[in-house]
Amino acid sequence: EPSLYTVKAIIILDNDGERLFAKYYDDTYPSVKEQRAFEKNIFSKTHRSDSEIALLDGLTVVYKSSIDLYCCVIGSATQNELMLTAVLNCLFDSLSQMLSPVGCPRCPQCPVGVSPCPVGCPHIPMSPRKNVERRALLDNMEGLFLAVDEIVDGGVILESDPQQVVHRVAVR
Repeated sequence: EPSLYTVKAIIILDNDGERLFAKYYDDTYPSVKEQRAFEKNIFSKTHRSDSEIALLDGLTVVYKSSIDLYCCVIGSATQNELMLTAVLNCLFDSLSQMLSPVGCPRCPQCPVGVSPCPVGCPHIPMSPRKNVERRALLDNMEGLFLAVDEIVDGGVILESDPQQVVHRVAVR
C-alpha cells in the first residue's frame, strides 16, 4: 500500500558504532534500549561491508560511510531503495557543504555554500571536501538538526536537493 511515510529513521554512528544522532519516525523501536540494540546490529552488519544497502530485521537500511562516520537511512522492507538513497545523499551532501566551508577568501560576506556571491564580489568558490568528520559534525549539531528537519518531517520526504537544504539552514 503506497504511503508518504517513507523514512522510519535517520541514524549517524561513529567508528565504534556509538550513536551521534538518531531520529526515529515511528514506533518500530519504542525504547532507547531497543534503538541502541538495533543501531549496534546495523553497525556490526555494515561497518566492514562495501555495499550501500542491507536488509535487517525486516527493514531496508541504506548507508554511507565517511572518514569516521556512518550515515544510515532506514525504511520498510518494501520501501523503494532509490527514495531512501536520495534522502541519504541529500543529507550527506548537505552536511559536506555545511561543514566544509565554500566561499570567497576575499569576501567575508559570502555565505557558505552559495555561488555566485549575492553580495556581488567576483569570486571563484573553493571546491568543498566531500568528507564529513565526527569533530566537525559535533561542533555543528544544530545545523544537523535543522538539515534533517528540512529533509524529512515525520517520515515524509520534504526535500532531496542539498543546495536547497543548505540555503534553508543558512537562512535560519
